[in-house]
Amino acid sequence: MGARYASPIRVWIGAMKTNAIFKRTYNSCLKLLSTEPIGDDLGSEPHLAARLDVSRTTIRAALAALSARDLIRVNGREKIIQRRPVPSDYYPEIETEPVSDIVEKRFMQWILHGDCKPGQQINSLELARQFGVSTSAIREYLNGFSQFGLLERRPSGSWIVKGFTKEFARELSEVRELFELRSVQRFVELPDSDAVWGSLDIINRDHLRLKEDVEKRHADFPALDERFHRLINNTSRNRFMVNFYALISMIFHSHYQLSRVDEKERHSVAIGEHLAYIAALQSRDKELAMAHCRAHLNTARATLLRSMDVNAPA
Repeated sequence: MGARYASPIRVWIGAMKTNAIFKRTYNSCLKLLSTEPIGDDLGSEPHLAARLDVSRTTIRAALAALSARDLIRVNGREKIIQRRPVPSDYYPEIETEPVSDIVEKRFMQWILHGDCKPGQQINSLELARQFGVSTSAIREYLNGFSQFGLLERRPSGSWIVKGFTKEFARELSEVRELFELRSVQRFVELPDSDAVWGSLDIINRDHLRLKEDVEKRHADFPALDERFHRLINNTSRNRFMVNFYALISMIFHSHYQLSRVDEKERHSVAIGEHLAYIAALQSRDKELAMAHCRAHLNTARATLLRSMDVNAPA
């Protein structure tokens, strides 16, 4: 066997094993190993760092872990591929996600499948146990909503879900349209090699399957809707837009859940609008994609406002 990375690096790896960035990078390196011939050079640290969009320090730690598991052999500056990775070499996907992403995803699932209504109490300790994260992670996430007056923290450590007005809903819809239109402009300019197009193809197929079985599966639409719009907004590469989308998503989906009136029909219409929107994105026609974006978001705004009328106190 060739020389391995120095012991201090492997010690540092031990400290990083709970680090999502390290684990995600390590798994990405395994995927590279699975596509390259055994005996080839995996590449230099600067090349890999640029390719995976991480620091050289993180790459160095990932390479050290690969060497320690005999996946690569380090020979000077060369990193020679020794064997193909097997499923047990990978870290579980849940461990590669940032805690903030885990909290957001599980909070959205709780909103979508729960019964979150204005006036309901949210216990951060209970949510932390349910989500498998720390209470500080829950508090940090919920604090993001409190600044908009949507949640109110109580001295006991619990939170109360606050209602909001039609004026707030209109303002939120306007910001949503501004953000998503900007994201659409960037989306259609992405090169064919960008992974986002593959993700869009998968979402398109999921829409087609749901359309075929909408009578039985229409309740699955909100989760698919969230995936689709998040994919678009994430292409903005703008941290403020991406973070604000969590608020937008929670408001729209919680109200969709509260309003059961004509739910199947509304979802069927939205699926059709999504498919037209997706086709416009795939055409790379910026004006066409923006037109479908506006049309769909106008429908979403009208649905949100109607849900507020339906659920308004008598």
